[in-house]
Amino acid sequence: MNDELELEKNKKHSIEIIIDRIVIKEGIHSRLYDSLESALKLADGYAIVDVMGEKELLFSEHYACPYCGFSVGELEPRMFSFNSPFGACPTCDGLGTKLEVDIDTVIPDTSLSLNEGAILPWKPISSQYYPQMLASACKEFGIDMDTPFEKLSKADKDIVLRGSGDKEFYFEYKNDFGMTRETWMKFEGILPNIERRYRETNSDFTRDQMAQYMTNLPCPTCHGYRLKEEALAVKVEGKHLGEISNYSITEGLNFFEDLELSEKETQIAAPILKEVRNRLGFLNNVGLNYLSLSRAAGTLSGGEAQRIRLATQIGSKLTGVLYILDEPSIGLHQRDNDRLVDTLQGMRDIGNTLIVVEHDEDTMMAADYLIDIGPGAGEHGGEIVAAGTPKEVASNENSITGAYLSGKKFIPVPNKRRKGNGNKLEIIGAEANNLKNVSVDIPLGTFTCVTGVSGSGKSSLVNEVLRKALSRKLNRANAKPGPHKEIKGIEHLEKIIDIDQSPIGRTPRSNPATYTGAFDDIRDLFSATNEAKVRGYKKGRFSFNVKGGRCEACKGDGIIKIEMHFLPDVYVPCEICHGQRYNSETLDIRYKGKNIAEVLDMTVEEGLEFFQNQPKIARKLQTIVDVGLGYIRLGQPATTLSGGEAQRVKLASELHKRSNGKSFYILDEPTTGLHVDDIGRLLGVLQRLVDENGDTVLVIEHNLDVIKQADYLIDLGPEGGDGGGQIIAKGTPEKVAASKKSYTGKYLKPILERDKERMKEKVKQKEK
Repeated sequence: MNDELELEKNKKHSIEIIIDRIVIKEGIHSRLYDSLESALKLADGYAIVDVMGEKELLFSEHYACPYCGFSVGELEPRMFSFNSPFGACPTCDGLGTKLEVDIDTVIPDTSLSLNEGAILPWKPISSQYYPQMLASACKEFGIDMDTPFEKLSKADKDIVLRGSGDKEFYFEYKNDFGMTRETWMKFEGILPNIERRYRETNSDFTRDQMAQYMTNLPCPTCHGYRLKEEALAVKVEGKHLGEISNYSITEGLNFFEDLELSEKETQIAAPILKEVRNRLGFLNNVGLNYLSLSRAAGTLSGGEAQRIRLATQIGSKLTGVLYILDEPSIGLHQRDNDRLVDTLQGMRDIGNTLIVVEHDEDTMMAADYLIDIGPGAGEHGGEIVAAGTPKEVASNENSITGAYLSGKKFIPVPNKRRKGNGNKLEIIGAEANNLKNVSVDIPLGTFTCVTGVSGSGKSSLVNEVLRKALSRKLNRANAKPGPHKEIKGIEHLEKIIDIDQSPIGRTPRSNPATYTGAFDDIRDLFSATNEAKVRGYKKGRFSFNVKGGRCEACKGDGIIKIEMHFLPDVYVPCEICHGQRYNSETLDIRYKGKNIAEVLDMTVEEGLEFFQNQPKIARKLQTIVDVGLGYIRLGQPATTLSGGEAQRVKLASELHKRSNGKSFYILDEPTTGLHVDDIGRLLGVLQRLVDENGDTVLVIEHNLDVIKQADYLIDLGPEGGDGGGQIIAKGTPEKVAASKKSYTGKYLKPILERDKERMKEKVKQKEK
């Protein structure tokens, strides 16, 4: 250290100072600590250990890599949360995705040429600006607009999609008023154009239009893991938090069960691991083992969200609590339902009370006490029909529920299974989500059911692949189907009808009468009365959506919204029309003694009787009664209908339409919220669609009464999540019931055998 150093002042130098030379032997720990401390103090937190004959080791006390300078702050819980700015990826703000233009929705059919409208957003529908600009650019750059897009050269495709760079073209634009605009400009390209119009516009309409052609793609920085680089650098057993979060509940449970730690690490992690294992175990026990830990809450079904809340309560181990659950079995396969029932009974056994609203037979039979409300629905219900143990309710002759529990009433197995019309849809190589290169045929002209345990891939196959592919081909929808190789047989279909549980309208103006088209006919009837003709009232006078006949105080809503600051809005009946929606002049017009408001206030059953001599109206109302909704009111606001009711109104609106047998209906768990008696009616309607029109009905379902009535079953599994995504069995219900690999078959077999015996007994009683 006494040597003189000569350094050039204009150059950066690294100076190494030898602090100590140590021979490894017993009792040197104190000296080693002191030497390292001195070295770190002199070199601002850095030290080099040169092991003779080995590689030099560089150490740092700055939570940073001593070689590249990558720094990690002091580890704390918020650093591992994507909801905190300390942990969230700075590129996507912790969302894991970025909204970007999706070329597959911009050009859904690459076999079309530019002249044939390959570029969907630039089709000449409302404006000629973009089609003319494209034509001018293609002329300038020598791009053939009659060549299918897929056959254009890579250079030509790049110009169309991403623009011409600095190259300009001459553009002469003629608008609808005959005015001409001439300019030299650079061709922006379709993808940058959509991106710019989405980001920079102040118009909600334009933004919504452009959003159709954009999709959420994984963030390029965090690759969808949502956390910043520093958080992802921390690993346990070689896995960072993002990777562990992508595990399913089962995989996560296995990971933490099999975690190998040292004695010291075990001591530190023991209480944390206990909590993690317990919570994952609770989720597993309520049938959610197939969900990934990182699953977005918005993508959960109502039943899944409810069971997550249930798992939270199980983890709290509270006693003396009253729990109320509304149909916790929604979306559950019978196998998973058994585990749920065991969980509920376990909560009861530790000293809690559970009140469960449920239609599932196994759940009812497992209950200690049943309260049956009825006897019918809507105005026909509201009474306690039976109460007692399941056995007591089953023996009560006044209870419809009891009749099904005892077996006096049951949904029979069809005498014959349809084989279809000879045509089929072939799904080839489906790989959406957890599907593993699935290929399967769906016979057309049949009632087909897709089954399997929760998370086995049913919705991925039907909704993500098949429905979106058919919608794109038949309905010209922008939907982007999940990965698959091909779907054959689409030429045998003309339209796809997705009957889901979304609302039939988002405002009180929509109602069952308007949705099914019956209201148009009712307004025709009122406008044809003598009094209406004398006053010159046309059909529009009886609409509450337009000026003239409606009450202007509430604009035909019948209610007034009062905005409450810091509280939910309050709705009160209109003081002028008292909720009738129309002005007094319109209400003077009567048909068979009833005005238009009184007609809308009728139940569908009352309306059917009232309009029995009007075949056009009666036919539409009869279909609503057929699906078990005779109790709802004709003018009942759409916003007050449940998901199941909305779905059945949609089904009713399809029943009275003419079909040529080339329609394809898709229903996702239509029995949600339905009593077994209502399920019987629903099945009658679905069978009618196939029998009368020869159409195809495809249903995703767990309910065994629906499954046993199908002509053809496609069973996926064997498990949920990564353990599923394969075809386990297919064929008639009897064939699937004989499969030893199928969980659905295991539960279906005794049902088929039981119903066979019941039919024999029924025949004997008839003979007597």
